[in-house]
Amino acid sequence: MDKIISKENNIVRFIVLVSIVAAAAVYRLLPHPANLAPVGAIALFGGAYFGSRVAAFFVPLLSLWISDLVLNNFIYQEYFPSFTLFYEGFAWQYGAFAGVTFIGFLIKNKVNAVNVISASVAGSVLFFVVSNFGVWIGSTMYSHTFSGLMACYTMAIPFFQNTLFGDAIFSIVAFGAFELLKSRYTLLKLKEA
Repeated sequence: MDKIISKENNIVRFIVLVSIVAAAAVYRLLPHPANLAPVGAIALFGGAYFGSRVAAFFVPLLSLWISDLVLNNFIYQEYFPSFTLFYEGFAWQYGAFAGVTFIGFLIKNKVNAVNVISASVAGSVLFFVVSNFGVWIGSTMYSHTFSGLMACYTMAIPFFQNTLFGDAIFSIVAFGAFELLKSRYTLLKLKEA
């Protein structure tokens, strides 16, 4: 009987976690300042809470990809002449978000305000370094020299503050919401099946 209850609890927990990720992904479709988005927080949240590592990567990256499909093909369609499944440089950004999921693994079972904010900042820095390296290496905007790489990072600094702020705010909201729900509904606590 306990095993059945544990499986049901894990299913309910999974549905709640997916719902939080999906709600955050929907925010990307609303008008917002550049880089003030929940994608880093989604990846961090996934790493910290999903019981399965596959789900920890798959659910946040799937939500990112679905919201990208809507953004690229309906909202920003003037920039994409035909239906776009993946944009140029997506692998660097998705890879960076997968790295943020690994950071989430580090705070799994150790969720508190200091760990969430620290992990959020680490995730923002990781995303900044990896995604802008991808811009530098994958385009002709900057010379493929060390000074070109530094120019790429320098030009990205104005966007970095929104990344930091967005990741922090959305992490606080997502982690805080789930911790509040867990404190009120014990069936959301992870149980071994």
